[in-house]
Amino acid sequence: MGIAESTPDELPSDAEQQLRSGEQQLELSGRRLRRLPGAVCALGRLQKLYVSGAGLRELPEEIEELRELRILALDSNKLERLPDGLCRLPRLARLYLGGNRLRALPADFAQLQSLRCLWIEGNFLRRFPRPLLRLVALQSLQMGDNRLRALPAELPRMTGLRGLWLYGNRFEEFPPALLRMGRLHILDLDRNRLGGFPDLQPLRALRVFSYDHNPVTGPPRVADTVFLVGEGAVERMAERDEPTPRLPPRRPARAFEDDEEEELLIGGAGTRALGNPAGGLRALEAPPGLGT
Repeated sequence: MGIAESTPDELPSDAEQQLRSGEQQLELSGRRLRRLPGAVCALGRLQKLYVSGAGLRELPEEIEELRELRILALDSNKLERLPDGLCRLPRLARLYLGGNRLRALPADFAQLQSLRCLWIEGNFLRRFPRPLLRLVALQSLQMGDNRLRALPAELPRMTGLRGLWLYGNRFEEFPPALLRMGRLHILDLDRNRLGGFPDLQPLRALRVFSYDHNPVTGPPRVADTVFLVGEGAVERMAERDEPTPRLPPRRPARAFEDDEEEELLIGGAGTRALGNPAGGLRALEAPPGLGT
């Protein structure tokens, strides 16, 4: 028997029990909702809201009433647009939008100045959303499996960015703007159409570079501290004087607290990154909603 469908404006029957725990967290993933119940937007103290794989087609403007929200998971739904109200969540730090039908982001998306982690993989983005350029505090940006062919020259304005995932897009040339991302730690360009690379040694902070499944004949020139994943990577790293670092196994996104994620992407992580050398690197890639 499947999960019963809630009426549009009511909370599911177990919501009160969830909120009684005192964590101010609500899990609605996997329910057949189509739209977010209006009563959810009245939970002004809510801090974490998970609505993954629920068949959502729209979000109400009233979502802006969730002023204390820190984490919002809306991945694996059927959203084609985001309401402006979502852009007025002053404390939102993590937003998961992967696996929807988004072609653009609202102009007001730049108001999300507390945002540190954005997953928007598996959508229909053909151009890099320009509002993201104003999110200088954003640290982790997951844009894999979209339809991007280029990156804006202004990308280095995103001075807080440490992890950038661009696998499964349509890049035929290495985007020049990436050469000026001197603080980037993790860069994933798997499954594009790149035929070669420039010298990446100027990217002094880079610790992980994944370029697998591109029509290249060998790895780019990088500093010896960079872990490589792709054609010729094992041989290149074997030539180094220092032993090749081992990467820890992937863990679900919810397994990480804010300070641990920050350590991995920013502070003192050295050559650590989350991933599986055999399958490319997807830091924090396990879906945040259903099944974690």
